Amino acid sequence: MASLSSSLTYPSGYSVAFSPVNGIRHRSLSFLSASPKGLKADELCVRFQRKFGRSSVIMQDGAIVTNSDSTESSKSSLKGLKEEVLSVLSEEAAKVGSESDGQNQSTVSITVVGASGDLAKKKIFPALFALYYEDCLPEHFTIYGYSRSKMTDVELRNMVSKTLTCRIDKRANCGEKMEEFLKRCFYHSGQYDSQEHFTELDKKLKDHEAGRISNRLFYLSIPPNIFVDAVKCASSSASSVNGWTRVIVEKPFGRDSETSAALTKSLKQYLEEDQIFRIDHYLGKELVENLSVLRFSNLIFEPLWSRQYIRNVQFIFSEDFGTEGRGGYFDHYGIIRDIMQNHLLQILALFAMETPVSLDAEDIRNEKVKVLRSMRPIQMEDVVIGQYKSHTKGGVTYPGYTDDKTVPKDSQTPTFAAAALFIDNARWDGVPFLMKAGKALHTRRAEIRVQFRHVPGNLYNRNTGCDLDNATNELVIRVQPDEAIYLKINNKVPGLGMRLDRSNLNLLYSARYSKEIPDAYERLLLDAIEGERRLFIRSDELDAAWSLFTPLLKEIEEKRRIPEYYPYGSRGPVGAHYLAAKHKVQWGDMSLDQ
Repeated sequence: MASLSSSLTYPSGYSVAFSPVNGIRHRSLSFLSASPKGLKADELCVRFQRKFGRSSVIMQDGAIVTNSDSTESSKSSLKGLKEEVLSVLSEEAAKVGSESDGQNQSTVSITVVGASGDLAKKKIFPALFALYYEDCLPEHFTIYGYSRSKMTDVELRNMVSKTLTCRIDKRANCGEKMEEFLKRCFYHSGQYDSQEHFTELDKKLKDHEAGRISNRLFYLSIPPNIFVDAVKCASSSASSVNGWTRVIVEKPFGRDSETSAALTKSLKQYLEEDQIFRIDHYLGKELVENLSVLRFSNLIFEPLWSRQYIRNVQFIFSEDFGTEGRGGYFDHYGIIRDIMQNHLLQILALFAMETPVSLDAEDIRNEKVKVLRSMRPIQMEDVVIGQYKSHTKGGVTYPGYTDDKTVPKDSQTPTFAAAALFIDNARWDGVPFLMKAGKALHTRRAEIRVQFRHVPGNLYNRNTGCDLDNATNELVIRVQPDEAIYLKINNKVPGLGMRLDRSNLNLLYSARYSKEIPDAYERLLLDAIEGERRLFIRSDELDAAWSLFTPLLKEIEEKRRIPEYYPYGSRGPVGAHYLAAKHKVQWGDMSLDQ
């Protein structure tokens, strides 16, 4: 077969080589020499990847690998790939040239609406600083805090500085970086429903933008009942005139199908769908983003990813603390709305989706929606709800949920829920997907557990006298804490006899990778700035998720289902064990070798 390899030398001082991988299935692009004017090859890789919808993948050697359908398509697309690369290179060269002339520069203005709140102080500002610390923010950027509290720029900087931290491996210039970052932070006090106050903010932003192309990102870190007022004012009085305007919206996105649809309709009066970034921070966690990589880039997993080999899948979320004086918000929503309908359901959709056409955001979200629409309505008999009560342990008394002064004494809001869900499609028919989420439990964890079927006619049941049907292979993806992926296998214990035990093939991230894992908000903020929507929730995804849970929530609340009480610090209600047993499942986090 004739070679498809070729190369070109780009006039600006670096060259590119094209070659097929195995001659058929892939094409790769490798950078052979340094790029001009400080544009690093890996930076160009990232920009190339984002420009073409992440359909290309950067390997450790710096190559970009993109999918191709056949030998003929490889031949025909080689020319197209060259043109794509030349286009990117031309853009970058033009950008470098224009920036050196001080013309046509763009700037990003990030406004944190609700800047005095806990989320802004503990998550958003630290994430923005981390991005600045890693040189991920544009050269020209400004951060504005906006809230009703009276505050000066200096007071905002003092407040923000208390929560900033530096990467462990780069602490040498920490203080200097903090000072530089804080100089970019400013504050404007105003009401969330005031056009006048947002107009004043707009004037301040224009002063900092100094005639550059202005791109504006608004992060709504405020209660959902004032989302629409803030969006209306920001859209009409503080939108960018010559760049993009995007709005990040925090959950909850309504309380049910009706209120969620009303919120979406109201937001779309002032914004287009592609301007709305509905954030679920769990989608930004490292192990959740790695889920599709684990499945689609490892041949050993994808063939097993079906009802033929998988017995059940478990999504487990637990916290070892209660509401601790913040029960007012939680009591209005409960654990099902707070955790299951969004975090766990989003992870389930990513786990169960079919292979997308590409890594483009719309292709991935299309597949997630298909999963959600294929799900069987949740039955009340497949659900257990609970609420933690006071418990004394080791001489210490832990308060019950209704002991929280912000919670009504007669509240029946669930602080624990377990449910069995089913996907009625060819891949997953009959496989129970179990969810479990709770507060004030015995440990803090978030994990995905995939329990495989037993080995048919297992030889070692007879020889060893132990029941290996209950010791099947299990893949565990620990999202937090101590991020890890491990596979449980049955293994012979060394010695002359034939004794088996369960062992782990373990990838512990802290041992394998020296780099500190970024916070989920860092990844999601960077994606929002760059216009990458893959990890954000589309409106039809939201509709499908609420359609699944709204009937269940109405039945629980209208019929005033009484939760099963469990002691603070326990493993949760006994009913959760009966639910698992009903579907011939054992919770993976309950075993001795979890």
